[in-house]
This record gives sequence, structure tokens and C-alpha cells, in this order.
Amino acid sequence: MNPYLRLVRAPAALTVLGDAVAGAGGVLRGRRLLLPLSSVALYWAGMALNDWSDRAVDAVERPERPIPSGDVSPGAALAVAGGLTGVGLGLAAYAGGRRSLATAGALAGAVWAYDAVLKNTVLGPVAMAACRGLDVLLGAGPGARRAALPAAGALAAHTLGVTALSRGEVHGTSPSVARAALVGTCATAVAVAARGPRSAVGALGYAAFVGRAQLAALEDPSAGRVRAATVAGIHGMVPLQAALAARGPLRSALAVACALPLARRFGRKVGPT
Repeated sequence: MNPYLRLVRAPAALTVLGDAVAGAGGVLRGRRLLLPLSSVALYWAGMALNDWSDRAVDAVERPERPIPSGDVSPGAALAVAGGLTGVGLGLAAYAGGRRSLATAGALAGAVWAYDAVLKNTVLGPVAMAACRGLDVLLGAGPGARRAALPAAGALAAHTLGVTALSRGEVHGTSPSVARAALVGTCATAVAVAARGPRSAVGALGYAAFVGRAQLAALEDPSAGRVRAATVAGIHGMVPLQAALAARGPLRSALAVACALPLARRFGRKVGPT
């Protein structure tokens, strides 16, 4: 596959399309339909910046990645990150005006802060959770931001657990971290299920999909199990988004859910981590 598609983990963008839909309560109309594309551009920017920031570590731990393998130069990766950030901000401005641009600007700042400064600190998982929460709020229309806070909180909480667990992808993790991630998934599912019957169905699917892999990581917190649980957690964003969008038109939730089989299929070619 093209090294630039591997650099940005192109198929993983399917797991962010539903953020804005969840934030909008399942309803995006007119130009605001472009907001998920703004999310995709900013997500890809973060992936490129991640590899640029981690190029020295990846040369030892993940030499197959585009930068250490020589397929993409560090300068080119940084340029891709900057260019995609600009595209994401431009799409947000066109789709939702100054309010959406302000949210996208905060999101872009959080993405760059995470990758360039906070990733390997104790604040890393919190920063990544903030990125996901802001991405959900990007979908909230004028006057609807307060109503979107529960959805943003649910996806941020899920992201917090997945990010903390992902730190053990290379060397494994501790049972306490794996347990905390699993408990967080269960708590998130319960909170989302309380939003209504349709959300409850989606929350059950989310908990089963993500929880099974996290339980396996708890039983055996080795690098391989942690990596599998991290992938499940990333893909699990989709059923969680669908469950949150289910409070709106059912067709919106079903459209979001359709991204899961595609993400899993294409994720076999380019992993999301």
C-alpha cells in the first residue's frame, strides 16, 4: 500500500466519521455534512504527526513504519501533518462557520500538543481523550453544545481507557491498567444505555465487542493481547458512536454502524495503531 496511506493509517479514519454525527444527535444537514470530513483530515494529521514525533523510537521498536523504513522522509511527514491540519480547519470553517472553526482550532491544538509534547507524559491519555471529546463537539449545532456534552463525555471516557491500555502494545501492560480499561468500558456502556432503548442495544454491542478483547488482555496482559485490545478499542468507537446517534433518526445510527465492517476489513491491510 502507498506509504502515505500507511503514514496516516487511512482506513482508521472510518472510526472518526461518526463523532460529529454523535455530537449532532444523529442530525447533520447542508454544509454541516462536511464536518465528518474535517474530523478525518485532523485525524490523519495527528497520525502523520505521531509518526514524525516517534521516528526515533519507531526506528527501534517499529522499523516497518514509513519513516524508519525510508518510505517517507521526516520532513514530508511533517508537511503532511501541517497540510491536513489546514484542510481540516478549512472544512470546519466552510461547514459550520466561526463556531465550528473555533472548535476545530481547539481540536487541532490538542492534537499537536498530544503528539509533540504530552503523549509520553502522565497527561497523554487525558489529552487524547480531550481530542476525541472536542471532535464530538464539532458536530454540535448552534445552541446544541450542552446537549452534546454527554456524547462527548462517553467517547472521551472510552478514549481515555484505550489510550492508557495502548501504552502496553510493545512491552505489555499491568493487570491494573487492563482492569481499569475494562471497568471504564462497562461504565460507559451503562451510561449510554440509559439514554433509551435503541441506545441500549448499541451499548450492549459496544460492550461485547470491546469488552471481550479487554478481558483477554486482563487475563494475559502481554503485548500481543494488549495490541489486539487496542485495535478493538479503536474499532469500538463505531458502535459507541452509533449507540449515541440512536437518539436521533435510526438511519443515522445505522449509517454510522456500517463503518465498522469496513474499518475491520481495511484495517487488516493497514493497522489503526
